[in-house]
Amino acid sequence: MVVELISVGTEILMGNIVNTNAAYLAEQCNVMGLVCYYQTTVGDNEKRLTETIKTAMSRADLIILSGGLGPTKDDLTKEICAKVCKKELVEDKASKEAIKDFFQKRGKKPTENNWKQAMVPKGCIVLDNPNGTAPGIIMEEEKNTLILLPGPPNELVPMFADKVIPYLKSKQEAVMVSQTVKIVGVGESSVAAQIDDLFEKQTNPTIATYAKVGEVHLRVTARAEDEKKARKLLKPMIKELKNRFSEHVFTTDPDVTLEQSIVDLLVDNDLTVSTVESCTGGLVAGRLINVPGVSEVFKMGHITYSNKAKRKIIGVKRSTLDKYGAVSEQVAAEMAKGGFGMTKADVTVSVTGIAGPDGGTAEKPVGLVYIGCCVKGKVTVKKYNFSGSRAKIREATVSAALVLMRECVLAYVSEMAFGKKK
Repeated sequence: MVVELISVGTEILMGNIVNTNAAYLAEQCNVMGLVCYYQTTVGDNEKRLTETIKTAMSRADLIILSGGLGPTKDDLTKEICAKVCKKELVEDKASKEAIKDFFQKRGKKPTENNWKQAMVPKGCIVLDNPNGTAPGIIMEEEKNTLILLPGPPNELVPMFADKVIPYLKSKQEAVMVSQTVKIVGVGESSVAAQIDDLFEKQTNPTIATYAKVGEVHLRVTARAEDEKKARKLLKPMIKELKNRFSEHVFTTDPDVTLEQSIVDLLVDNDLTVSTVESCTGGLVAGRLINVPGVSEVFKMGHITYSNKAKRKIIGVKRSTLDKYGAVSEQVAAEMAKGGFGMTKADVTVSVTGIAGPDGGTAEKPVGLVYIGCCVKGKVTVKKYNFSGSRAKIREATVSAALVLMRECVLAYVSEMAFGKKK
């Protein structure tokens, strides 16, 4: 089935808001095996929106429109879709009652234009919207299906997940099931080279690669008559990918983040962690603290931005700073070792670098970063050279710090297990 996405709203065209809806819908359609060739953004203009809808209907089976279902005069999506499909608008009593309830619960009265949202194309499927006042709409035409969704993401996402996905799955002859293999410590080009033979032979299941900051995700998708058969097709491929990338695979659960996997690793091995950061200013600690249950393992985080803070708080030697500079392997090592000794955590991660845009030299350019990790007194330091804006450099540094911490903890756990076997 071919799907086309239409995002409606002048505010998107003008860059006033970021179109996260299109990214979400495209990803969800891909997971379900729907083929998307075109995505269009169009303003709140009757003529242009009419042309966009007609063009989409000429080349796609399914058209998903987001936005333009509000109560104001420039919210035109529903009206124009009805006009294109030659449907009259009729009042939906359930939607009218839902609008009444929505305002009543908030101690407010709906204005006259709110009742516009209770008008729907005759014969359509109405999708309840418990998070807003605009119901979703499914219009089943002879050659096309049009799905109209509200623009606010907090309304669109739950409506699509709870109502549209089950509807679309009921229309599919086959079931599509996907599983994601998340990899760290290996670059995208290297991952691609290592699975080139699998790409060459792929039919069912198929593999798609997605590069993220510091990570590579492999989405494996199988098509079958039912979910059980599809999952059976997935198993050999998932096993093969795990064998090829071994310890670089940190999860096959799409909902598990890198930081979640690290916190789980620390909990499972009864290890605690602290951070000592300079150029990242607490972002490494922030990523870890995002994880529910991190209080079991996270002891302390320090931002030692100045040389004085590095000396007074963590114990970096003045002589080391004078000889090598704040951004150096030696200082990163002393930050990690000092944090380990002061916080009494089992694992300490340190970061020092030049995030820019100023401060770089020929010898130490912007983007130069040293990351240290001390596990039970053993210190590892790695040098990195990142590029991009200040924000991009800091973001890449945080991911690299998490990856290094994971590698060091895994090495320690492996050593302990080997020691016990001996």
